[in-house]
Amino acid sequence: MIESFLVFDYIRQMNFLKVSYFLKLKEFFGNMFSNKGFIKENLAVGFMLFALFLGAGNIIFLFLLCQQAGEQFFISIIGFLITGVGLPLIAIIAVAKNGGDLQILSNRVHPVFGVVFTSIVYLSIGPLFAIPRTGAVSYSIGVETFLTDAQAESWIPLFITTVIFFGITLYLAFNPTKLVDRIGKILTPALLIVILILAAKAFITPMGEFGESQGNYISNAFSESFIQGYLTMDVLGALVFGIVIIQALQARGIFEVKKQIKISIFAGIVAALGLSFVYISLAYIGATSPDATGYFAEGGQIIAASAKVLYGDFGSIVLSAVIILACLTTSVGLLSANATFFARIFPKLSYQTYLIIFTVFSFAISNVGLQKLISLSLPVLMMIYPIAIVLMIVSLIADRFDHARIIYILPLIVATIIGVNDGLKTANIVIEPLENMLSYLPLHEQTIGWLIPSIIATIIGIMISLVRKK
Repeated sequence: MIESFLVFDYIRQMNFLKVSYFLKLKEFFGNMFSNKGFIKENLAVGFMLFALFLGAGNIIFLFLLCQQAGEQFFISIIGFLITGVGLPLIAIIAVAKNGGDLQILSNRVHPVFGVVFTSIVYLSIGPLFAIPRTGAVSYSIGVETFLTDAQAESWIPLFITTVIFFGITLYLAFNPTKLVDRIGKILTPALLIVILILAAKAFITPMGEFGESQGNYISNAFSESFIQGYLTMDVLGALVFGIVIIQALQARGIFEVKKQIKISIFAGIVAALGLSFVYISLAYIGATSPDATGYFAEGGQIIAASAKVLYGDFGSIVLSAVIILACLTTSVGLLSANATFFARIFPKLSYQTYLIIFTVFSFAISNVGLQKLISLSLPVLMMIYPIAIVLMIVSLIADRFDHARIIYILPLIVATIIGVNDGLKTANIVIEPLENMLSYLPLHEQTIGWLIPSIIATIIGIMISLVRKK
């Protein structure tokens, strides 16, 4: 009888939540679009967030993805946009509702988890993957394109390029001036203009037809593109960008939490629309490129070859210059953010010491080459992403239940176990007993087997929290 009452009560509450969320959503968008002043005042915040996401390092993935997807273009772009645009938007909202700080959000689980997970996120978008990628992309697009095959096979050009690149990065990070900010403000529009010019030419005079689907895109186009969206690291970036938005709003004298959340959501929507437009444009270039450029193993090589086909050598030079400078400003920003964070969390080392350590480490990692770097990052991202996705989505639900810790812990345990297994499997490390047990999960073959068990674990966590309240 008690159990029946609890189930009934749970269903009643969930129905109430559905209705209340719908009404709040309706009210939010109704107010937003009826208030032209709100849009005008906060459009700049949306553009700022868009600029933070639009990095030279993550635009390369669309080219390779859609070149391989070919005829599966439309289903592939949907899968990619979910992880590359939709989930970052949710992340912005989740972080905004938790004070704009990823560590505050992570502390909902446990303070130790807060420090560990936040550190992992910063390292991932820092010296482990994102910062080395800026150096590797600069070489792949800005230098390798102009080398002979014999020169490109040598390690020396990459080594020299990254020495210069990270030397300048370290200098600018050591001497923070408004120069980087000013260059960044110029480069983001410049990069956007270059991309739009390429896309316009590709639409007006297509390089060719969609090619044949390859590899996993033949039978699992959606799940494969969904996973490839991890490589942008936009969700991890969004978890960190939240604090940037809050600080920008506080600088404008906006301290009311509800207003900060409202503006953050609006900014996230603006950024999501902009990213969607850019990503779809890039995807089309990649999908129609094989006839003119042939097939490549790296997205950077595809965009460089496409620029040369569409606009000749001049187009390649302009693209190379813009991307190198964009990568440089991104690298400086990420390096400074990581050094600042770890100097605050682990103050035994100074900001300058962290700068040197992270720069040297990033330089070393970037010299493995872009393709190898991407292959190394994917297993780690396979582990991190399920945890990040579950954390931010659960946080949006848990506020209705006073952020009961059990609601976080259960789905995160599930997501961690399954995510780690998928990551190890991606790295060709198979734990047979665990893999055999998890193989029965729905969507396991698509490497998103964590999804349904995490949902079930969340529901169980909610029910336990309701029982404890009784």
